[in-house]
Amino acid sequence: MSVYRIGQIVPSSNVTMETEIPALFRARETIAPERFTFHSSRMRMQEVTKAQLEAMDADSTRCAAELSDAHVDVLGYACLVAIMSMGSGYHCLSESKLGEVTSANGAKAPVVTSAGALISALNIMGAKKIALIAPYMLPLTRMVVDYIGEQGFEVGDYRALEIPNNLDVAAHDPRNLVGIAKGLDYEDADVVVLSACVQMPSLPSIEIVENELGKPVISAAVSTAHQLMRALDLPAIAPGGGSLLSGAYANA
Repeated sequence: MSVYRIGQIVPSSNVTMETEIPALFRARETIAPERFTFHSSRMRMQEVTKAQLEAMDADSTRCAAELSDAHVDVLGYACLVAIMSMGSGYHCLSESKLGEVTSANGAKAPVVTSAGALISALNIMGAKKIALIAPYMLPLTRMVVDYIGEQGFEVGDYRALEIPNNLDVAAHDPRNLVGIAKGLDYEDADVVVLSACVQMPSLPSIEIVENELGKPVISAAVSTAHQLMRALDLPAIAPGGGSLLSGAYANA
């Protein structure tokens, strides 16, 4: 039986990524033989502001070095807006930079950013137009929308929930996303992003919203889990993870 170490670089105030990512991998364990352990390193961040996000991102190399000390098999950078607020295509630069840190430390490992994972998921699913929900204040949400647009996708409609404190984002009830999603103009969307944030919980509502809207529904966390599995060269599948982890894109 193979056991893989999953490393996560997380904001200090993030309490969701260490629950939703393991939940998806534990779901996979019910149908596949591989097993996983989870290891985190934290970057200081309390308020979701551009200044704090930039300062936090500068600390990501330290986290990558710490996790490579543990010889993790893959690293996930768990803050979508931190990457997207740094400018167009920054996820590629971040993944390369952090990968170089692991190599220099003698424990080379692939790096997945939640921002890059979301972009990859949309490409894999053949999306052209999307609708999304984000917890951020409106200026940061617009940065996210612009970033996704620069990657070739049209964001037809979006909602900014404007929750400034990161712990309050984590406390947002995922059941509320069902009604919020129904309020989106989603008819022409190829994919609905239920949470464009790895801190805002959404996993319990992914498949509920898929059934309600009749559309594929993903989140930053679900996208990250898919890419972490693929970075390990494993089929990306997990019960309860919606269309992306249904098996239809297992080897994409």
